Amino acid sequence: MSSNRQLPIVTNGDRSDRIAGKTLAFVLPILESLTNGPTKASRKTGYGKAPSVLVLLPTRELAKQVHSDFEVYGGAVGLTSCCLYGGAPYQSQEMKLRRGVDIVIGTPGRIKDHIERGNIDFSSLKFRVLDEADEMLRMGFVEDVELILGKVEDVSKVQTLLFSATLPSWVKQIASRFLKANKKTADLVGNEKMKASTNVRHIVLPCSSSARSQLIPDIIRCYSSGGRTIIFTETKDSASELAGLLPGARALHGDIQQSQREVTLSGFRSGKFLTLVATNVAARGLDINDVQLIIQCEPPRDVEAYIHRSGRTGRAGNTGVAVMLYDPRRSNVSKIERESGVKFEHISAPQPSDIAKTAGAEAAETITQVSDSVIPAFKSVAEELLSTSGLSAVELLAKALAKASGYTEIKKRSLLASMENYVTVLLEAGRPIYTPSCGHAHILLCLSWKMKSQIKSMCHIGMNWLKWATLMRSLCALAYCEM
Repeated sequence: MSSNRQLPIVTNGDRSDRIAGKTLAFVLPILESLTNGPTKASRKTGYGKAPSVLVLLPTRELAKQVHSDFEVYGGAVGLTSCCLYGGAPYQSQEMKLRRGVDIVIGTPGRIKDHIERGNIDFSSLKFRVLDEADEMLRMGFVEDVELILGKVEDVSKVQTLLFSATLPSWVKQIASRFLKANKKTADLVGNEKMKASTNVRHIVLPCSSSARSQLIPDIIRCYSSGGRTIIFTETKDSASELAGLLPGARALHGDIQQSQREVTLSGFRSGKFLTLVATNVAARGLDINDVQLIIQCEPPRDVEAYIHRSGRTGRAGNTGVAVMLYDPRRSNVSKIERESGVKFEHISAPQPSDIAKTAGAEAAETITQVSDSVIPAFKSVAEELLSTSGLSAVELLAKALAKASGYTEIKKRSLLASMENYVTVLLEAGRPIYTPSCGHAHILLCLSWKMKSQIKSMCHIGMNWLKWATLMRSLCALAYCEM
């Protein structure tokens, strides 16, 4: 690898299939060049040495992940590295820089702070890497990145690598300003739209905001297959709130202290807990194995965010499930479906039969793992129960599985808004109904005065022969059936 050769901009469009291999694609060549290539002779060594490599990433988690690769592979060949990011003490970072490091990895804000403090010397820089460039634009790091890249005085001696999933105008401007005139662009996508992973089952499910905390545990039970689940929310507050409502879940977002974020990610990776509730801080690049299920609490603001989030599952050739919740009265998922290149499965919330089937399978597996040595102690009680209960052996076993799984109550759930203890009633009109108030009036004509107050909401689901669906409490559904 020649030091005056300009590496390309790399766009990889769908991040869903990307694992640590993309990182190693620039880590290993850089290390090879520093230890055996043309840059070896000019690289400074010893105490107080200036860095030869600078890597910029948009988030702390990504910076730490890339740093771990440099530590593993660079450490094996005697190269030192440090990771600079906000939320961590300055003192320890300053000491590492003063002692001298070969490689600096960090986020733009903290790198800028160290530059302004006079802690970083770029005079010996041989490589600079800008990873997830489009995400830095989205997160507002434009000025910081331009300042940092502009600190290199002799760009002819520096090889620049720029990685971006897309090429918005700012990324193109950065390329034209800081890459050499003979640069080449390796575009792995071309003019094609970004596509969501085909290894992922994409599901959309109607759900009102008030029903999320009730519905999500059942979605996890039915679709996670015992693997890890990442739940994405739009705000930090909603991530913390939802994590507090879900048993065993932990929150991850920018307002959480860095030390706690590291503990949370470590626990999630190791399997100490299996449900992570996060903002977009977990949507890009994090290398977490066995994420079986992604849940998005509402449609994201843009299609790119959907592709990033759903791409956290179905990685490295595995399959996964991505469930997106939406409010049928407000959300339109057709744009995401059209621009992401997926065909959504429109399904209703998990119903009692779905949850019971999953819970029963889990309980059956637990029972089969019980040692045969306990059979003599319980056999006489089992025989007495079978003879006196009036139930068949299969029926008794079914009740035992329900008890073992903790699923002892069958709840009704609305098909329209996923709310518990509500049912959806479909009414058909023989002529067009043009306004909700008109439809509501016709529905009330069919109901007793006691039932009118129990109507929760109404949704138009037809065009010519209009169909109106109403949410009613379960007892009202029974009364309606008796009419």
